[in-house]
Amino acid sequence: MNNSVILHNANAIHFNFHSALSQTQRRHLPWNKHLTQRYPRIQCCCVEIDMVKNSQGIYAPKSDKVVVLWDLDNKPPRGPPYDAAVSLKTLASRFGEVTDFSAYANRHAFVHLPQWVLHERRERRSLDILERKGVVTPSEPYTCGVCGRKCKTHMDLKKHFKQLHQREREKKLNRLKSLKGKKKRDRFKERFLRGNHKYNEAARTLLVPKVGYGLAAELRRAGVFVKTVEDKPQAADWALKRQMVHSMSRGIDWLFLVSDDSDFSEMLRRAREADLGTVVVGDWDRALGRHADLWVPWSAVENGEVDLVPKRKKRREHGFQDIDGHDRDDWGVLNEDEELGQEFMLHSEDEDEDVENYYYDDDEEEEEEDGLYIF
Repeated sequence: MNNSVILHNANAIHFNFHSALSQTQRRHLPWNKHLTQRYPRIQCCCVEIDMVKNSQGIYAPKSDKVVVLWDLDNKPPRGPPYDAAVSLKTLASRFGEVTDFSAYANRHAFVHLPQWVLHERRERRSLDILERKGVVTPSEPYTCGVCGRKCKTHMDLKKHFKQLHQREREKKLNRLKSLKGKKKRDRFKERFLRGNHKYNEAARTLLVPKVGYGLAAELRRAGVFVKTVEDKPQAADWALKRQMVHSMSRGIDWLFLVSDDSDFSEMLRRAREADLGTVVVGDWDRALGRHADLWVPWSAVENGEVDLVPKRKKRREHGFQDIDGHDRDDWGVLNEDEELGQEFMLHSEDEDEDVENYYYDDDEEEEEEDGLYIF
């Protein structure tokens, strides 16, 4: 006897069940209740299960698709951009698979120096002066991340890195420019330039970018698609709205919006009408929080202090059923006539963030300390 169960989806799966005796063999056997108990009848049914094939070739239930859109003009990071992007991506991954993570801003957001960057650079420069005079002695010598050489002061480490590793890197780049032929250049890149993580990590902490503080590079390192829009009013907002419409047409399940701009209220309302889960990350819940399923404070998400775990989703006949139990005044906002369609568990984690040090060159102009735009 051969029966099969079919899971209806794009790729059908067949499960075969075999009994010890076929029906032809059973016809010639006398009826016996013990025989019936020994060989029970197998009943089959068809079940609608949405399953997809993953990268390992295993069929698994389809996960929700999540899109994260970040308005950098309205909500820039207040600390290291890489840590903020990783924390935001970790939070969004709790809701499903993050298929798109984009950030939009004009060029002023990438050349502007925030106060926390200026403060760190001033502290680093004053500490270097004290170490050079011998007033402050580091507890442990500074170690080069590329070759492992130990230096007494931070100035010595930076001098060593520039004279040896940075100069060697520039020679390789000049050699790459002189090569002719795409195959030769690709072979040279693969052998000498790509995968040099030690140099990149050391350069990130020792060298100061000529413009800005490396916002775009740090976000790209965290897996964020960074888009620089035109220097026009509301250019980033229009780019975000176009991306929201495009994401909604792709059949996503959750939309994360990092912004406090009330111009996105209409788009959030349309997203909810399209049966999309919406999460707003910002500092003020009054403008956008009332149009979203959930509002989360940006400061807590940026520092990795909030961890939302969706447990289950219930729907009423005419809408969502509110089944959450945490204090909405502290962590989110709901309308009186609208209810949350997801239960969330909030966890607070005290994690120390590694803040990267930035260094001023002796010949660097003091105009960077005024906090204005640098053109």
